[in-house]
Amino acid sequence: MSAKVEGHVETSNNFAIVETKNKELHILSSQRSSVMSRLSAITGQIEAAAALAGARAETGGGYPAWQPDMNSPLLKRCKEVYQRLFGKEPLAEVIHAGLECGIIRSKCEGMDVISVGPTIENPHSPDERLYIPSVGKVRDFLAELLRFYGA
Repeated sequence: MSAKVEGHVETSNNFAIVETKNKELHILSSQRSSVMSRLSAITGQIEAAAALAGARAETGGGYPAWQPDMNSPLLKRCKEVYQRLFGKEPLAEVIHAGLECGIIRSKCEGMDVISVGPTIENPHSPDERLYIPSVGKVRDFLAELLRFYGA
């Protein structure tokens, strides 16, 4: 759990796929963390466990860690625009997920990034749905943000 954001999962691992192929056991695991050193540490632990079991471990791509900043100047601007446009405070929260923000930030170190988007219901399930009315709201918000702060 995060020491900085109460209730936020900082680092995790899950078995994404477990299957047998050609009489071999293949396990695909997915590690996530908002702290790069912790992401490296948990990946190292998995590689060490595989080695101890006499297995081969391969580490591939994934989402780089991205430390959330609830005091971000960009987040502050977005809250102001949202409040002005919709007349209420937006929900700003930290989630434990792989996001493109981590990839972008790894290429442009120090860039202020946030993630915004439409409402997704029941993610990663057969019942996953996009809440259609939220798409127009996001479009209006982004247009106003660009209009207000210049593109």
